[in-house]
Amino acid sequence: MSDHRIPPVISLIFAALILSGCGPESDSTAQIISDTQSESSIPSISNYTIEDFMSSTAYRGASFSHDNAKILVSNNSSGIYNVYAVNTDGSGETQLTDSTTNAMVAISYFPDDERFLFTADQGGNELNHLYLQGPNGSVVDLTPGENLKASFSGWAGDNQSFYVQTNERDPRFFDVYEYSLSEGYPREMFFLNEEGFFPSSISDNGQYISLLKAITTNDTNLYVQDLSNGERTEITPHTGNVSSSPSAFSPDNLYFYYTTDEGSEYQHLMRHDLANGDKETVVEMDWDIYYGVFSREGNYLVVAANVEARTQLLMYDANTLEPLDAPGIDNVNVTSVQFSHGDTEVALYGSGSRFPSDLFVKSISSNEQARRLTQSLNANIDSEHLVDADVVRFSSYDGVEVPGVLYVPHSASADNKAAAMVWVHGGPGGQTRASYNPLIQFLVNHGYVVYGINNRGSSGYGKTFYAMDDQRHGEADLGDVVASKQMLIDTGVVDPERIGIIGGSYGGYMVVAALAFEPDAFEVGVDIFGVTNWLRTLENIPPWWEAQKVALYTEMGDPATDRERLERISPLFHAENIVKPMIVLQGANDPRVLQIESDEMVAAVRRNDVHVDYHVYPDEGHGFRNKENEINGYRAIREFLDRYL
Repeated sequence: MSDHRIPPVISLIFAALILSGCGPESDSTAQIISDTQSESSIPSISNYTIEDFMSSTAYRGASFSHDNAKILVSNNSSGIYNVYAVNTDGSGETQLTDSTTNAMVAISYFPDDERFLFTADQGGNELNHLYLQGPNGSVVDLTPGENLKASFSGWAGDNQSFYVQTNERDPRFFDVYEYSLSEGYPREMFFLNEEGFFPSSISDNGQYISLLKAITTNDTNLYVQDLSNGERTEITPHTGNVSSSPSAFSPDNLYFYYTTDEGSEYQHLMRHDLANGDKETVVEMDWDIYYGVFSREGNYLVVAANVEARTQLLMYDANTLEPLDAPGIDNVNVTSVQFSHGDTEVALYGSGSRFPSDLFVKSISSNEQARRLTQSLNANIDSEHLVDADVVRFSSYDGVEVPGVLYVPHSASADNKAAAMVWVHGGPGGQTRASYNPLIQFLVNHGYVVYGINNRGSSGYGKTFYAMDDQRHGEADLGDVVASKQMLIDTGVVDPERIGIIGGSYGGYMVVAALAFEPDAFEVGVDIFGVTNWLRTLENIPPWWEAQKVALYTEMGDPATDRERLERISPLFHAENIVKPMIVLQGANDPRVLQIESDEMVAAVRRNDVHVDYHVYPDEGHGFRNKENEINGYRAIREFLDRYL
């Protein structure tokens, strides 16, 4: 796809730290267990260490070199993310950066040579800078300065310049600069952002920029600004709650594409005629459309849909919008594509719940098989010893149908009942997704059933379901989490007396909320970088969240006016209720969940004479970036569960 960045999903206030995978949907829990037990024909299942699982390699990013001979990626094989060049003929890869401290994330090759862009923060503090590395290994910080955050915003249509967002002028808002490729990379202000917009896609001719304005997490406005005359057009005038998101400008600069749920439960792809304002629906499904973006040369339109917690890709002729066969790989869930120069090949990421994402290359014009460029799963792990996940729905406490993904160990049976963990995603508007997860597979490999619940408030199931937990966090959604216990018991393979809860970020909040507000529901809790005091969290949001602060306060509550309710749903103020053991993982540099939150929570629970394992990582922020820390954290989680569950 083109190198214009897809806009962030502003509804995900706290990043989902850990996401689970799922397989084909099953009709019932009983059928799942029946299918699972039929797999017990496998003669023996090896139990792998966390080192085995973490010796797999995580890949991300894909940018073709100017000659299509290499693809720029990041992977964490060195223990932390570094930048690599993967040869498209399958002959191997070359490491291009050698950081041992901060994660280096690949962005893009230059269009005509070996230079490339990458980004990094400092110890997980989320203050990313944009860097340029030359063929000789020299590195230039394109966004120098203290306490600023910057990101790449795409190449100009003529490939003679590129765009960068930075909040250096005003820490609250992101301006857009255009950087020239001439010596020294001089820049000019491209878009001055003084009104709290989220700048997004830019037309190939540099005339138009799309802007998102957040009202609430369920209500957004889109604008297109004509930079030649300063005229700004509202694309999505509406009444009531309508959520819209910018996608891309057409290669001919005539249309603006965006997703919206106006008049529908689900996001659909629309296009707006920039000349006369006419609108038409391009793609509509009974699932959310993530985005529609164009190939590098503008020949193809690729659309991604969120179908049953998995990504489904669709492809169209960019000029006629006639459907085409999207690039695919047998028995692999393709999650993203990136086009080569000339639109002749695509780089594909594909995964399954038994193996991590791998990088493939496939020709657009021929039917030959895709070339697999990476083997991310540790060769010492037999994927047949891992498990697929099945989508399972249950009726919650008030009759609302709640979906999720269920992992059942090969060893679990009616005669050998297993302990289980309810896995709560981040967000709050996140989703348990169809992707490989080493911690889930590690736990399942050692005998734990895991259910990744998509409680009310999760994305992917329509806007009504998504809004069901607004101003009811820690109450309406927590009820779903507790109700999922009965579904697990009904499988017949879960011990009713050994069910715990685990989650990261907002999911970590749900863990501690469950222990505080439903103290008898779960036997243990695993809190990974979780919120415990909403007053402090909301009063200390990073300055670059200013453009979405009102939306955040509308969903969660304003600490100035909703103090009583925020105290009511904050576990720190109810720690005396917690009677079950817990483990807490915290990053010292976390800008979202400050370490003091976990410090105070742990101290309060220990005053109850309740056991708490507490692990603080001095070089992490909101989530793991260092593989050694991740190994130590996940090992500690399993040791805790083995002891207390």
